[in-house]
Parts: sequence; structure tokens; C-alpha cells
Amino acid sequence: MERFKRILVVVDPADEAHKAINRSLHIARLTQAKLSLFLSIYDFSYEMTTMLSREERDTMRTNLIGDRRAWVADLLEGFDTDGVEIDITVVWHNRPFEAIIEQIQKLEADLLVKATQVQPSFQNLLFTPTDWHLLRKAPCPVLLVKEHAWPQHGQVLAAVHSGSEEQEHKDLNDRVVDTAQAITEVLNASLHLVNAYPTAPINVAVEIPEFDVTQYSDELARHHKNAMANFARKHHIPTTQQHVEQGLPEQVIPDLAKRLDAELVVLGTKGRTGFSAALLGNTAEHVLERLNCDILAIKPLDFKSPVA
Repeated sequence: MERFKRILVVVDPADEAHKAINRSLHIARLTQAKLSLFLSIYDFSYEMTTMLSREERDTMRTNLIGDRRAWVADLLEGFDTDGVEIDITVVWHNRPFEAIIEQIQKLEADLLVKATQVQPSFQNLLFTPTDWHLLRKAPCPVLLVKEHAWPQHGQVLAAVHSGSEEQEHKDLNDRVVDTAQAITEVLNASLHLVNAYPTAPINVAVEIPEFDVTQYSDELARHHKNAMANFARKHHIPTTQQHVEQGLPEQVIPDLAKRLDAELVVLGTKGRTGFSAALLGNTAEHVLERLNCDILAIKPLDFKSPVA
């Protein structure tokens, strides 16, 4: 976690607990990172006030930005900020996710922290459209925060695709685990690895009678367990902290996180956007919908944000 030196924190006026600020201050105290608190505001009615001149509308916007900046400064007085370097930015922008990404690029921030909401009826995370845009398009790791505390000697879960032979997946696996290990070192936590693998294709067994489902399942399990063992050995993760389970990632990862009472799940996302996202969906996003703890989403090293 020592790699996180400039953290951009999204201030959410609707979050009375201000989870993102709390978590960011915790990280900053552990790592001496600098915090940049960021608030994007917009009121369409200000743009439609035709009776006022452009200069008058600009003045109104400037005054509103000043008022909100003062509100953030007052808000900070309720937190222990001793020893933490903090600056505040408020901008006028009608697309919050673009404003956030532009600020990441301007500051060259290496971590974005934003609070999430919990849907009480299901006790899972409720992501806003801004969350989804940031997960797909932000150029730095995105930490989505919930109420779960980050105690010392806790549990961190890194989700990997260790059975893949694709170099892109291998590189992303390494980035995920390297980041997770840096965090566990700071928190004195235990790092667990999880890999979910698919069930045997039942339709093949129906169409080809001689297809042995049991043998195939055993070989598939052996392949993924061996792949996990080799990957974990590379990163010095003990066998007792390796988890290879059959099933969909969106089922396996949240279930294991709950069993471990993990405070953080670290996973990779390719940041798929546009038609491919709508058609195929993102595995990471399906996982995120069911997790009930903090989530750190890591992009590939060569990822380029589509927001210029």
C-alpha cells in the first residue's frame, strides 16, 4: 500500500457517515499519503436562468462552489486530521464520473476512494451509475468503501484467474496479488487467494454419451488446484490460504468473503466499456453486486481511460 501516495477522495453529501473520508484518513495515517477531497456539483436551474447575464450566472456558480468548499472544510473539523496533508477541490460539472476522472488525471492520483451504499432488503452493495463508470473507466485503482472496519490482523481476499494461460490474465493476477500483499503488510492482515472454476458442461454429456462427466470434473479441479499452487508459490502464499472452488465467480467470491469475514476483496477488472460490456458483462461487476465489504478494483498495467 506504500504505492498509494496521492489519494483522491470523492465526498458524498448523501453519506452521513462519510465512509470514504474515514477510510482515506486511515490509509493516509498508515502510509503518509496525501489526500485530495473532491466534490462535483451541478444544478441545471442555474444554466436556465435566462434573466441573468452570463457573468451573473458565472458569479452564482462561483459563489455556490465557494459555499460547498467551505462546507467540506467544516466537515473535516469533525475528523482527526493531525499529520495528514489534505486539499479540497469543488468543481461545477454535469457528469460527475468525468469530473472525477479528469481530477485523477490532473493530480496523477494513484488511488480513488468512494463510498458505496447498502441495499437493506438484500444486504448487498448498491452501485450508482457513477460507480459503474468509475470501475470501467478510472485510470487508477478504485476503492469502493462500506462500513466494514479494517482491523489489524484481519482478512484480505484476492480473487485471481490462476488457471488461465493468457498472458493478459497472468499479468493482471500478479498486479492484484502484489497490491493485496502491500495492503496486508500495512494492516498485519492475512492474505487469502480464491479462484473459481466452471462446472462440467452438462450439454456435452447429453450429446456425447461416452463423455465421462466425473472424470472431466476431477481433471478440471486438479488443473485449477495445481495452477493455484504454482501461482501461490510464486507469491509465497501458504496452502491454508489458497481457495479453489467450483462455481461462478459471482457466487464463490462473495460466499468465501462472508465466511472469512474479509474486510477487503481485491480483484482485477479489464474495464470493458460500450457494446462489449452490454453484451458480455464484466465478471468483476457481477461479483461486486454481491459483496458486502470493501472492494479494490485493479486495472491492467496498459489500461487507458476513454475519458480524455
